[in-house]
Amino acid sequence: MGFSNYLIQWYLQNKRELPWRNSQNPYEIWLSEIILQQTRVAQGLPYFESFLAHFPTVFDLAKASEEQVLKLWQGLGYYSRARNLHQTAKIIAFEKEGQFPKTYNELLELKGIGSYTAAAIASFAYDEAVPVVDGNVFRVLSRYFNVESDISSSKAKNEFTALAKEVMDSKQPALFNQAIMEFGALQCVPKNPDCSVCVFNTSCAALQMKKVQSLPLKLKKTKIAKRFFNYLVFQDANNNSVVNKRTSTGIWHNLYEFPLIETENIRSEKEIVQLVKGQENYNYKINAIVPFDNFDVLHKLSHQHITIRFWRVEIEGELENGLSFDTIKKLPFPIVIYNFIEKNF
Repeated sequence: MGFSNYLIQWYLQNKRELPWRNSQNPYEIWLSEIILQQTRVAQGLPYFESFLAHFPTVFDLAKASEEQVLKLWQGLGYYSRARNLHQTAKIIAFEKEGQFPKTYNELLELKGIGSYTAAAIASFAYDEAVPVVDGNVFRVLSRYFNVESDISSSKAKNEFTALAKEVMDSKQPALFNQAIMEFGALQCVPKNPDCSVCVFNTSCAALQMKKVQSLPLKLKKTKIAKRFFNYLVFQDANNNSVVNKRTSTGIWHNLYEFPLIETENIRSEKEIVQLVKGQENYNYKINAIVPFDNFDVLHKLSHQHITIRFWRVEIEGELENGLSFDTIKKLPFPIVIYNFIEKNF
């Protein structure tokens, strides 16, 4: 029995029951794959169910506002996925009359759909024999076949895609793709897999060569930038505040935040007071500037570690365009700011 047969047999006995696996609807498959990028299944499942409840069809998603989409996405991170999801929904609904492309190559032309997502949709919805290659697949193949290519290199993707295509069951591409991803997620996990119960424990090259912990090989280290955000939570006599939409490129594009002063390092309370009073666009009489409890919040993103401090800025009178916190809570925020609002207001 070959690699793919053992893999599929394992999958049929051990797979998790997930709603998108019972569907060949390309909309549901696409939605699940976009949500699950950079996201664990346990975290992504409630979002998938919520999106389907709010937007049962691609037309419903296309007609939604970006703020509605970002609010539902709140907490998943990598918000460009949500914006691309929304833009692609508009293209499919309004330019393609709701019809998804039916081939891998055509799917690749859509915004936000890369080789992995295109392969997933093409195989799961249309049974096209094209392999999916993600982190789970890298790990399974590199260990089983002792592939020492650096998975962060540009040539590795092509190498692993060719290998996956060679070993996949071309008559059951959807089943094979689901199986190898599930095997990587449940059995051939990144750290300390239980190889004693693995169906491949007599044929896995990495296990025989004692290289399970060292494969797959990834040499390129992600450079982490350190940033320091000071959020100014203005409060007026009516307990209203102000928030802004982040329109610049970079993290949290089109999400909301409190007025921000970014510094090169942690600043003292006295320094922050001076910085706030030096802002020309804050034309209010300030009664007090004090830090909220839980002084520092370290928010870790893939390429950035952000130290965040929230400062209560109490002013006399009323804020121009001030909003109540009940209204503010309805807007889409980075989860670290939303959690702060929920806790304090």
